[in-house]
Formats: sequence, C-alpha cells, structure tokens
Amino acid sequence: MTTFTIGESDFLLDGSPHRIIAGALHYFRVHPDHWADRIRKARLLGLNTIETYVAWNAHEPIRGAWDTTGPNDLGRFLDLVAAEGMHAIVRPGPYICAEWHNGGLPVWLTAMPGIRLRSSEPGYLAEVSRYLERVYEIVVPRQIDRGGNVVLVQIENEYGAYGADKDYLRALTELTRDAGITVPLTTVDQPMPDMLRDGSLPGLHLTGSFGSRAAERLATLREHQPTGPLMCSEFWDGWFDWWGGIHHTTDAAASAAELDTLLAAGASVNLYMFHGGTNFGTTNGANDKGRYAPIVTSYDYDAPLDEAGNPTAKYAAFREVIAKYAPVPDEYPAVAGRAPELRVEFEGTGDWLPERHADGDVHAEPPTFEDLEHIGALVRYDCPLPDTAFADGDRAALIVGEVRDLAWIAVDGVPVARLSRTDHDRAAVIPRGEVLTVLVEDQGRVNYAERIGEPKGLVGGIRLAGEPLTGWKARPVDLSAVAAGIAHAPAGTTVGRTGLRGSFTLNAPADLYLDTATLGKGFAVLNGFVLGRYWRHSPQRTLFVPAPVTRAGANELIIIELDQVAEAAVSFVAAPELGQLEE
Repeated sequence: MTTFTIGESDFLLDGSPHRIIAGALHYFRVHPDHWADRIRKARLLGLNTIETYVAWNAHEPIRGAWDTTGPNDLGRFLDLVAAEGMHAIVRPGPYICAEWHNGGLPVWLTAMPGIRLRSSEPGYLAEVSRYLERVYEIVVPRQIDRGGNVVLVQIENEYGAYGADKDYLRALTELTRDAGITVPLTTVDQPMPDMLRDGSLPGLHLTGSFGSRAAERLATLREHQPTGPLMCSEFWDGWFDWWGGIHHTTDAAASAAELDTLLAAGASVNLYMFHGGTNFGTTNGANDKGRYAPIVTSYDYDAPLDEAGNPTAKYAAFREVIAKYAPVPDEYPAVAGRAPELRVEFEGTGDWLPERHADGDVHAEPPTFEDLEHIGALVRYDCPLPDTAFADGDRAALIVGEVRDLAWIAVDGVPVARLSRTDHDRAAVIPRGEVLTVLVEDQGRVNYAERIGEPKGLVGGIRLAGEPLTGWKARPVDLSAVAAGIAHAPAGTTVGRTGLRGSFTLNAPADLYLDTATLGKGFAVLNGFVLGRYWRHSPQRTLFVPAPVTRAGANELIIIELDQVAEAAVSFVAAPELGQLEE
C-alpha cells in the first residue's frame, strides 16, 4: 500500500522525501473549461501540487440542494490535477475566508437562530458534519494511499485568529478521520504564538501563512511544530483589491527572494495565489475592520498567473527560484496576444426594477434578506408614507438603523437619496409623497472575523420625523430574471436606473476584457452568464470575460445599471485595467 506520513524534514511519499511546492487554484473562481490549462501552467512553473479550498456555499446555496456539477465538480477538478501528474491539497473549511462571500459559509446556515459559528455548538456541528461527509465522499477515494493524488487535508482555516474552542477542532478531526481521510491533517495560522497555540491540536501538523520575513516566521513556526517538515501553506505573493481602494501589487523580485528563503530552508510551500481567477456573479466577499470594504470582481491577486491565465513577470521570477530546488520543465507557457477590440452600442429598455408587490406580507420593519430567504444581491422595499410625518412642511428626516450595504431611496418613483454603509450613511431628507421605495444592494458578505453571517438589508428599523415607519413590503430581485427581461423588453430610456442591451459578433470564442468606464454601477451579463459587478468607484476598470462564455457569431451583452451610465455604449479592449497602483 502507498503510504504518506510526516517525516523529519520532508513529507514522505512512498518512503521517499517529498517537498511540496504547491500553488493555490480555486476551482470555483475559474471557468471549468479553463481548469486543465491553469493546472498545466502550474506544472510548467515547477509546482508539483495544486491546493484548493472547498466553498460550501457554492455547493449548497440552498439547504439540501447539494451540487457537484459544472463549476462545482470538485471530483473532476481533482482528477484533472492527477492527469497532469500533480498532487492535491484539499482545504474544506468549513470556513475558508478567501475573500469569498460569507467566508464560504451558506447564508441559510449563518441565518439559523441560535447558531454559534465555528464552534462546538451542537446545531452548528450537525450541519458541518453533513457537509464534510459529502465533501469526503469525493476526496476519500482520491487519496494517495488509495491510488489517487490527494496528499493533505486541512482542518478549519486560520482558526487561531478567531477562537480557541479545542472541542470544535477535535470534532472536525474526528469527523474527518471517521469519514475515511487517512492522509496527514494540517492546520494553518499566522506564525504568532497565540494563533498557533489556539488554532491547532496535538496530532495535527501546524503550517504558517505569511508573505514576508520568511526566516523569522519559520523560526516561530518551528517553536510550535518542533518535528516534521516546515510548511508555509499560504505564501502571500500578492493581495486583493476592494472598491474605492487601489490596485495592490507586490514586487516580483522581492517575492521571489522570500520564496528562495523558504525553499533554501528546506520548507514546503503553497503559493497563495498561483492563479486567483474571478469573483463571477455576486460571489465577492468583504472586509470590515471599522469601515466596510467590499472586494472587487477580479481576484487577479497579482499572482504568477494573471486573471486570464497568462504568465507574468512574477511567474518568470518564481520559476527561476524553483529551478534551484526542483525539476522545472523546459516548456514555457505562451502569453496570449491582444484580446479582440470591439465597440457595442446599447439600446435602453428603461427601468428594470420589478414592480412592488400588490399584495403579500406586510411587515412592521423591513425584513432582512435572511428573513426573505433571499441569497441574491438586491431587495426592493416599499412603504406608505404617513402624511402626519410632514406636519412641519414638505420634507422630513429619514433615519435608518444601518444600511447593509447600499440603498437607493425614491419617493413616488423619483430618486431622492443614496445611503452607503462604507460611508456610514444613516440619514436622508425626503419630500412629501405617497410611497417610499428603497432598493438595497448586498455588496458582498463579510468573510472575516465576527461579522460573518450578519444580516443584510435595512437593519435596526427606520424612523421618519422621529417616529417608526411601518407597513413594509419587500420583493427579492432575481438578477438572471431581470437580465432575461431586459433582453426582451421594448425599447426605452437609457437614463438613470436602466436596462441596456447590445450585441456583437466574434469569428471564434475568445477571452475578452469589457471596459466599464462608461458605466456607473451594476452587473454585466454576457450570453446569460453573470460576469460580475462593475463600479465607477475604482479601482477595477475591466471585467474579464472567459472565452467559454463567448461564442462564434452573435453574442448578447446585458447591463443592469443601478445608477447612471455616461454613455450608452461600451468597448471591449485589448488588455485588462485593474486600477491605479499605490504611488
């Protein structure tokens, strides 16, 4: 039988020392038709292993509706890794962070009354058990000691930065072993004594997450993992971006020097990220460390392989370093040429917002997205305005407990204000009218720390002229249905919140870059595929369009605009524009 155990200096595979030189590649952020290409380019870099998280909320967005098809086919992804002659590391969480919405936890889970996330609370563990059993049905037969390629499985994720519930970690470990996982189990934390102490258990192999000061971090890790191989299982070679910020990059030479230090010390490593990919649809997460910062659509991460799968200067620098310590194939991946450049003129279809409910439940306060069991990005709220609120004149102050995360306010269909969680907005002055309408966008669920699972919508009640505003109706908005409606709607205006449709022709499918500079804020949909969010609010200026989404002949582009376009046209440009760098 093939064995895989932890040795003194290297991981041992078939009794031989084996250094893991891995790269992170999230299958759920890459079009499945591109999986094989990205995996092959990892091997050409000199990597011998692919690491991936498993995103629970991608597989089970609705409780009981488990999905392993198409972009969620984890088994096929692992088999493609094996077909390339590479090993695999699986990190199933259940919490993954990853700048992914809700840290990978399903909304239905985090909305459960009384649930205590990332703990040994029985209700939470019951749901986690069901999830892990399904993941391990895929992973167990693909372990290296069963003829497969999976060599490590991680327990939780950077748990020492969150809690210290050892019963929780023990329960996850027992679940994993009972399911048939026999390969070594790891944990990962930043190499700080308290995190390494709180985030692991005896019998679990500790690894570190860092991107600089490698020698110092390895020394700290060795204090807490006194025997066996050292591993940086998240070597941060870049960083992520958020709306309203800059485009983050790291110096290729500096990152390569840190990688050299790691490998010279005999450590194993996992590049985070090797290839970042894209937060397609509305899957981006958000951070909130005093100010809410939703993550952009691109997850390029300034990784060695860029968002479109092209090798970068960092790829070349890392390859040179890896070649000092491991075999590197002679073949070097080609860089794609300039993408097709096109202009698309739009026809406007007017306001796409679905009508308010003529009947249905009436609520004393606006229900949250969770109350509505809505996992989409938008909800429309309507409430009658009492004339008594305007006794002192034709205007009155509207005070919201908290907006999560962006709200467009209208009175009798006329826009009057916008409130932003990022800017800590809570108040607006509105005119006298019959009906208040508030469109709320969930801009991305927080993926880190205590705010994971927080409710979305208008939270904490609303007061008008100092009195509670009651009598609310709510209507969830389905983006796919809106896009389909725009495709078939009669022609209308291009002004304000509007639907736009246009078409263009390609000779063959091709990767594209959609320039969103003429647009305001909203969602782009190509041939029925939701590419993601765009926003004039910097830094990202282009949306990556994977070739498998396009087709030879006519292609249909739908824009769901929330604010106002500057021009009823867009261009597809030759190269990406992800934003201004920090000076």
